[in-house]
Amino acid sequence: MFKTILAATDQVSERDPVVETAAHLAAANRGQLFLLHVLESASTRNRRRVKHYATGQELHCDEDYEDQIRQQLQVAHQAAIDVAPVTQVRVGTGYPWEAILRWARRDAADLIVMGPHSGRAFQKGVVRVVGQVGSTVEGVIRREKCPVMIVNPHLPDPNVRFKRILVGIDFSEACECALCFAGRLAKFHGAKVFAFHMLPIPPYPKYSRRDYEADRSRARERLMYFCREYLEETDWSGHIKGGAQPHRELVDLAAMKSVDLIVLGSHTRHSQGKWYPGSAVERVSYRANCPVMVINDPEALQPWVEMQTSLARETQSKDRLIQVFTRRAALERSKPTDL
Repeated sequence: MFKTILAATDQVSERDPVVETAAHLAAANRGQLFLLHVLESASTRNRRRVKHYATGQELHCDEDYEDQIRQQLQVAHQAAIDVAPVTQVRVGTGYPWEAILRWARRDAADLIVMGPHSGRAFQKGVVRVVGQVGSTVEGVIRREKCPVMIVNPHLPDPNVRFKRILVGIDFSEACECALCFAGRLAKFHGAKVFAFHMLPIPPYPKYSRRDYEADRSRARERLMYFCREYLEETDWSGHIKGGAQPHRELVDLAAMKSVDLIVLGSHTRHSQGKWYPGSAVERVSYRANCPVMVINDPEALQPWVEMQTSLARETQSKDRLIQVFTRRAALERSKPTDL
């Protein structure tokens, strides 16, 4: 499924699980790997004015300096390069998320692999403080149509197998996109899918066990109906659990089921026409012991044309990140409302 993979790394002189995971995926899919390191601009006026990766000293990035960085990348990631023989090492300048998007679109990448935060985050003391993904990851997720895989640096095994897939469901359009993608991925790899929905528990003393069981039963029926269309002909099971923090329940279930991959919709909130990574994406991304695949746009799922109404296609914004239309959502929109 992934023939062109872009791995964005901020490690110049050390091995990076992000690159190793991307290399194994490229080899398994017989695809090509593009290894990219972005030299972040130190000036808004001159994008070629960058900071030295080790000393932090500002300098002008010329071809000689790019070649120097490229050679160091090849040495540091030689093991990963050997895994994926068709590999190109690239060095770019600018703001990281902009450069990653530029190269991904130039190479027509169908998967971007990144870490949950930048290497400089530790120096700034912001790693795992507010539970958010780094600005580079957020910038890519908000604007890129292809799937983005987030790989933690502590993963013990970079060889992703895609045999046990967990997909988080909150019945939103974004989750419907993630569910469709998980179904396609499961069929391709012969994987088992665990569809999970967290049932919010009201903080009221009058909420009894009987109330919970009734809500849980209704939620299970809704989950089975929601998933059946996309997971038919796949081995899958639905899971409902009460809780207050979806990311914790997702991470716990992933560990319990020895999940290889977590698939999530890109957002849970919407502001001023743009989509932003939701809290579950942010928090699961750096807590999970397996990679997290973030699905942002239905075009990433290939032909969604047959699942879109003509009205949806006509009204879809030129900015493909603003609206996602699915068949179910379109039907909901077409229902008459009581005045």
